Amino acid sequence: MKSLTYAIIAATVIAAPVASFAQSDSPVTRAEVRAELTQLEQAGYHVGDGDQASYPTNIQAAEARIAARNGATAYGGTVSGSATSGPPASKNDLKSLYFGQ
Repeated sequence: MKSLTYAIIAATVIAAPVASFAQSDSPVTRAEVRAELTQLEQAGYHVGDGDQASYPTNIQAAEARIAARNGATAYGGTVSGSATSGPPASKNDLKSLYFGQ
């Protein structure tokens, strides 16, 4: 019985990494990475310039310039629609909620 338990645990441990892949599409090629770095450098971001304090804002600004140059929009696209909320609840409504009435 112990060997069956060990076999089930071993099968679970071996199968777990297969189910936990974060990305299913193909990996990025070296040429694609080099092309992206070239675009970033042309947009004003210099890789390895030692400015780690403003790294996120600098690279985001460069990516925004690249997106504007390519005619792309911001992440997520545009949202068409609206959101509304109802009127505030009266005290009587809350009382029935809390006391099960």
